[in-house]
Amino acid sequence: MVFPFFSVEEKKSLVDIDIHSHLIPSIDDGAKDMERAIELILALKEMGYKKLITTPHVSDMFLNSSKDILDAYTGLKKELVKREIDIEIEVAAEYYIDENFVELLKKKDLLSFGKNKYILFELSYFTPTEDLESLIYDIKLSGYTPVLAHPERYVYFHNHIDRYRNIKEMGVLFQINLTSIANYYSDDITKIVKMLIHNGMVDFIGTDIHHRQHIKFLKKAMSKQIYKKIFKYNKILNNSL
Repeated sequence: MVFPFFSVEEKKSLVDIDIHSHLIPSIDDGAKDMERAIELILALKEMGYKKLITTPHVSDMFLNSSKDILDAYTGLKKELVKREIDIEIEVAAEYYIDENFVELLKKKDLLSFGKNKYILFELSYFTPTEDLESLIYDIKLSGYTPVLAHPERYVYFHNHIDRYRNIKEMGVLFQINLTSIANYYSDDITKIVKMLIHNGMVDFIGTDIHHRQHIKFLKKAMSKQIYKKIFKYNKILNNSL
C-alpha cells in the first residue's frame, strides 16, 4: 500500500526533473523490489517531479553493464505503463571512478543523459582519487560532460575548499544531494553543502533516493530556507533536460 508523504500545506519540489536516483528494482542498493520502486516513484510524483532520470550504481560492488541497466529499466517502464502512472522516466548511471570506469570510458560504453551527454560520477568518500584531473580531461575529450555527484560528501575536500574551485574550473559540474541540506549525513556535510550553495557552485540538485528514509529527509529539506537559496545563488540546470 502506498501512503501519502505530503499534506497540501507542505512544500514541494522547485524543479520538475530529478537527475539522481536509485529506482530500478533489485539492481543496486536502491529499491529492493518493484513494489518499493513504485512507492518511491509515486512519492516523487507527489512532490511535484514530472521527470525522473534514474541512475543505478556501476561499481565494483554493483557490476551492472549498460545492457543490464537498460533491460531492467525497460521492465520498470512497462510496469509504470501497466499501472497508468503518468511520469516520465529515463535512465543513465552513477559511475564509481575505478579501473572498470576507465575501460568503459575507452569503449564509450557509458549511459549519459541530456544533449550535453552528462556523465554522473562519484569518488571514494574517504580516499582521494589519483590522477583525477587527468581522468576529467579524458571524460571531456571523449565527448562527455562530467557531473560530480554529491561533492559535499568527500571528506578530504572539506578542509581544502580550493580543490572544489579547481575541479569546477576544469569544467566539472556539481550535483548536490537535497538530503544534505537537511543534515541527513553529518553536520560537516551540511556545512559544506551550504558553502557550495552560497558560493554559486551548484549546477544540479538530486534526490539520490534509495529508500523511504530519504523521502522523509527530502520533505524536511524542501521546508528549509536554504532550499530556496539554492535557486537564488545558482543557475540550476535540472529543468533544461
